[in-house]
Amino acid sequence: MDAPKNAKTLTSYCEPLSLRAGESIHLMASSHKPGPAQLDLVRIICGDPTRSGPGFQEAEIPSELPTKVMLHEQPLLPGSYGEIDLSGLSATRYIKVKVHLFATRPGLDQTLLSVVSNAGPMLALAMSNGHLIARVGETELSLREQPLQAKRWYQVEVDADLTDAGIVTGTLTPQPTRSPGQDVFERFEPHTARTQISKAQAEPLQRCLLAASPDGDHFDGRLARLVLTVDDVTLEWDFSKDMSGRQIVDISGNERHGLLHQLPARAVTGPGWDGSHQAWTVKPSHYDAVHFHSDDLYDAGWPTTAELSLPTSLDSGIYAFRLRTDHGEDRVPFFVRPAKGASTADIALLMPSCTYMAYANHRMLFEGADFITTRSRLRPEHEYLRQHPEVGPSSYEKHADGSGVMFSSRRRPVLQLRPGADGWNFTPDTDLNAFLDHLKIGHDIIADEDVHTEGIEALAPYRLIVTGTHPEYWSTAMLNALEEWLRRGGRLMYLGGNGFYWRVAFSAAWPGAIELRRAEDGVRNWQTESGESYHAFNGEYGGLWRRLGRAPNTLVGVGFAAQGFERAIGYKRNPESYTSRATWIFENVTDENIGTSGLGGGAAGQEVDRYNPSLGSPTHAVILASATEFGPDMTRTKEELTAATVVPSPDPVVRADIVFFETAAGGAVFSVGSISWFGALARNGYDNDIAQITANVVRRFADPKAFELPQIKD
Repeated sequence: MDAPKNAKTLTSYCEPLSLRAGESIHLMASSHKPGPAQLDLVRIICGDPTRSGPGFQEAEIPSELPTKVMLHEQPLLPGSYGEIDLSGLSATRYIKVKVHLFATRPGLDQTLLSVVSNAGPMLALAMSNGHLIARVGETELSLREQPLQAKRWYQVEVDADLTDAGIVTGTLTPQPTRSPGQDVFERFEPHTARTQISKAQAEPLQRCLLAASPDGDHFDGRLARLVLTVDDVTLEWDFSKDMSGRQIVDISGNERHGLLHQLPARAVTGPGWDGSHQAWTVKPSHYDAVHFHSDDLYDAGWPTTAELSLPTSLDSGIYAFRLRTDHGEDRVPFFVRPAKGASTADIALLMPSCTYMAYANHRMLFEGADFITTRSRLRPEHEYLRQHPEVGPSSYEKHADGSGVMFSSRRRPVLQLRPGADGWNFTPDTDLNAFLDHLKIGHDIIADEDVHTEGIEALAPYRLIVTGTHPEYWSTAMLNALEEWLRRGGRLMYLGGNGFYWRVAFSAAWPGAIELRRAEDGVRNWQTESGESYHAFNGEYGGLWRRLGRAPNTLVGVGFAAQGFERAIGYKRNPESYTSRATWIFENVTDENIGTSGLGGGAAGQEVDRYNPSLGSPTHAVILASATEFGPDMTRTKEELTAATVVPSPDPVVRADIVFFETAAGGAVFSVGSISWFGALARNGYDNDIAQITANVVRRFADPKAFELPQIKD
């Protein structure tokens, strides 16, 4: 396929994504057209180039960066695998391997396992046209004539006699499933094949590769229960141990522990799982498997193009490395917090970096989704994704073998984490940043990972936290911190929709990655496999926070109700907006209908939230305004449907609500219930009702005067 004329040629990423002034950051960059590039540090005030926003705004910042850097094309090498050091061992008499395998794409030619010597692969297991092949030196042995079935466990044993007898014996034993109908096609006795080894030489061993060959071939599927015998040394690995980490644990006592690369899936069912347990933490032996994917990519591993030590005096904000050449440019955003010990603003904009990671390199615009139609005209960033799938998928895709993408990482180029690249998430969040900048009150920037790592200490300096437009993904530590901060009197402005929806997990062993298990319910492009709803990173049950007893309503008064992307609309004020204790929110706003123009048509749209006391919305909350007259594309979320649901028209559940309520210790919450709110802020140079309402709340929430709890009637 020929690349379009405006094809993107530069791709980059940085590490870390969020840091403090005074700390160092690394830029990793690649160009498909090698050569020099101009490098600058810029501060992004607004990254939205559309007419609905205030316009793209950035400012060059003096720095110690080199003004010119040489760019080269850097490789992207997806495919997860395991590696075990075998140095010091030599196979002089025999080598044996036993392993369980579960192939998800058995029709492809892929390597399951390679024992590599100084001279190359000594023993390998591979798929070839659906058949399992054992290779010893130059000898090939097909373990049976019948092809392997996809998604069935098999036990494999290969015994290579390296003496003068020179015989290799392979045994393949299918494992029964729960399907009598499917099992009729298998014979469950061991099938043994053997042949003479044509050439085998004793060589010092180097390593054992799992799910890979030395030349970069990768396997899609699961491996479990690996045992390797080299002469008189027997090694055995238990894949259920160190579940959150990278280690392949040797339980033989020989301390030959291996490492996993590119973040394969763990906490997945193994050959012994029988459905009697659903949590790997309860029965680890049922989860002694690793699921490898040929398209996994955790860390691109590129060399550093430039390193920058930020001055301690640098203001908190959204910054970017800007690379420019005669054939293209790239901006790589990152977030700067105040230096440690420095004074802070009273307000912080919380950048939803977990959401950025979940959506990293999503392909919905050209592959489609259940709620988004495909597009033929794409921005260069999305066109690049279509041309270069090797950048790795998002949590909204399935792997090439059909399994859901449960892990996503920012340690690779993330094409939508660019100013103007996407109508979701980062670009709209820069509109909020521009609005706060317009108010000239002063605000800092923090990110999800900061809250996860530091807990409430990341939030404590601030009187007011403003969320991004789509803070959808939250770890337990993040949610606990925000809840405790609110209990201590914090003020929260939730300026988005579909927030606080999915639980995610982090692991110190895989920094820069999140884990997501789409369990039970919710709007999702895939769902977790049976028995696999518990996170490998921390053992927590995954899925919707609503299903976990912490619906968004309990925290911010509203929760995800509906989604539709054809038309956004305005809100109609409720009588309480004129008569309640929250009338100050509408100071200098006179119209009954608000937010009637903006991105897509109005301030209420895309994904909307509603007030619902049955899910924990505080009963003393004031419902200030509601949007109800959506088009037929706006439909209630899956979790709002039951088998007995008859959806009326119009649907009263399909509603966006603006709510306000007070919390303990003088705090308060204001929620707008819509992702599209940002798109109505900048109309008429910020001289509009949505900007006025938002400014009223920002100024009052930033005021140290405590909110008083209302009198609740018995």
